[in-house]
Amino acid sequence: MPDSPASAPIASALIAWYRDHARDLPWRREEYLARYGAWGVLVSEFMLQQTPVNRVIPHLEAWLARWPDPLSLAAATPAEVLQQWANLGYPRRALWLHRAATAIRDEHAGVTPRDVPALLALPGIGDYTARAVAVFAFGDRHPVVDTNTRRVIARVVHGRAQPDPPSRRDLDDMLALLPDEPGDAAVVNAATMELGATVCTARRADCARCPLADLCAWRAAGFPDGEDRRRRQAKYEGSDRQARGGALRALRHAEGHRLPADAVLPDWPDAIQRDRAIDSLIADGLLEAADGELLLPR
Repeated sequence: MPDSPASAPIASALIAWYRDHARDLPWRREEYLARYGAWGVLVSEFMLQQTPVNRVIPHLEAWLARWPDPLSLAAATPAEVLQQWANLGYPRRALWLHRAATAIRDEHAGVTPRDVPALLALPGIGDYTARAVAVFAFGDRHPVVDTNTRRVIARVVHGRAQPDPPSRRDLDDMLALLPDEPGDAAVVNAATMELGATVCTARRADCARCPLADLCAWRAAGFPDGEDRRRRQAKYEGSDRQARGGALRALRHAEGHRLPADAVLPDWPDAIQRDRAIDSLIADGLLEAADGELLLPR
């Protein structure tokens, strides 16, 4: 599909800006890709889901030092995986990553697949992660859309302060911005995310630093306000998420990763909430219950 007259200036500006302003992140370095390949991209994308970059980097380095490929992770136990995941948050991601490694071992001879349908068939991998691996590990031409991408497109292309709820149209919007050359297309995908993460953020649009300021429909329209339809995350303090995290932390630090059930969060102020959190961890496969004890999965 040829570049449209409207998209070509946006792509060119993004490529030039990214070359000079992209953050130096491990998964963007040539030596990282040479050492870990698509597996390294897959692990980084799992960890980056709902977690800030600065928290991910040390966990990622420790993880890949221990399990540098799918085969080594597939040989680990779920308890070891959860222990290594530590306080990264949303620990179901750790189990899904372990299951994906097992599927790569069993179904792809230990080699992370390239095509999007095969990636989507792996446990725990959604549309974004599949496309991100295909684009950033293999250099294929696909639209990759995250929250930051959607915000930049909403402002620059559609003249709105905030994007609509996610839809299939997001991929079409991003695809329309991609140059034909796959390498340039990969840079435009990464640059659009980077711009939304560092310059055109949810809290502030720093137009003085933006390479798309002169092309931005929202700026040209005088920055009209728009309804913010993003989902708000519930408060963490006192939440079920906090109780779940506390229970997992207790088991990670316990000898043998097991404790009597009544010794897990014994002082939690809401006993009903504590029990509900533990029940949900068991249902998610993050804890096991046996003979009056709780333990990390074996």
